[in-house]
Amino acid sequence: MQSANVQIIDQFNILMAYVTSYKYLHGLAISIVIFSVFWIFKNLFTNYIFNFALNLINRNKIDPTNSFLVVLRNPLQNLIVLIGAYLALQNYMPEKFNFFLNAGLRTGIIILLASAIYALIGYYSENDGEIHQLFNRKVDKILIPFVSKVIRFVVWALVFVTVASTWGYDVNGFIAGLGLGGLAFALAAKDLLANIFSGIVIITDKPFNIGDWIKTNEVEGTVEDINFRSTKIRAFDEALITVPNSNLINAPVINYTKRNMRRINFQIRLTYNTPSRKIQECITDIEKLLREHPEVDKTTIFVKFDSFGESGLELFLYFFTTTIVWERYLNIKQDINLRIMEMLEDKGVTIALPSTSVYVETPIQS
Repeated sequence: MQSANVQIIDQFNILMAYVTSYKYLHGLAISIVIFSVFWIFKNLFTNYIFNFALNLINRNKIDPTNSFLVVLRNPLQNLIVLIGAYLALQNYMPEKFNFFLNAGLRTGIIILLASAIYALIGYYSENDGEIHQLFNRKVDKILIPFVSKVIRFVVWALVFVTVASTWGYDVNGFIAGLGLGGLAFALAAKDLLANIFSGIVIITDKPFNIGDWIKTNEVEGTVEDINFRSTKIRAFDEALITVPNSNLINAPVINYTKRNMRRINFQIRLTYNTPSRKIQECITDIEKLLREHPEVDKTTIFVKFDSFGESGLELFLYFFTTTIVWERYLNIKQDINLRIMEMLEDKGVTIALPSTSVYVETPIQS
């Protein structure tokens, strides 16, 4: 490593002396022209390369204005400028600077390639439909942000190691140090690792996905993101709650989104002076109403005379709607309630109010 540093410093000093000399102004002018040509025509070169790539694949299946090609345009333009800069410097500099120029070119290509991969990862993580088309299978939304972050970390780690090796640094000791450092890190950050492995379990076991409405003993809301350490949940009051993944793994999680129906159950209290014949008619008509309602599941419907309550005769209703969407569920519940009220009004049946009756056995002496 020390010899590489000395070589780079020596060549840099020679380079500064060479550039500041008036002896090579002719070569400098030609190099400026070369670089200018690549800079000015970078868009033209990029369009030509894109058109050539589209001709190799099926042009009709790809929209060049709304596809992964858009995110590759900027790295490709930078690559063209980099090649122009390399050729310009290659023309101007003597051969003894080839190591510096070649290493700089390789470094630039590696960084631009990594930035292109990084941009592609971002594009596909935001367009899960493109992933489905690419792999011909549906990818779980919960898996996309987690895997994209892992790949990005691996890409930049490889960039660091490759660039260091390009400039002559010995990376074997660095990699070995990572192994020992990783062991020490694992011991010092066992809670962090527990959360990471819990995140992996969440992905594989899939108790919930991004966008699901979940509830635990501590939080309730919609899942917005799952990362290495935690899961972000948007509560119904719009507060953002960050929960460590290990807490979710070790706690019961209710996933309301996984339901295919939503329950409605309540009681109707009728006054004690309601005849039994009227009660039976109410039970029959309410059950008929529920069975004929288009948005009530027909599998489980209970309408029963439940008990003699303190305030009235109690009818018990228990059934399910065919939707889990909250607003639609509330609309169905409201519609059924209004129909039941109208039915009771038509039959002359009165709903009981909470009340207390006092009976005096001995007449009050005046």
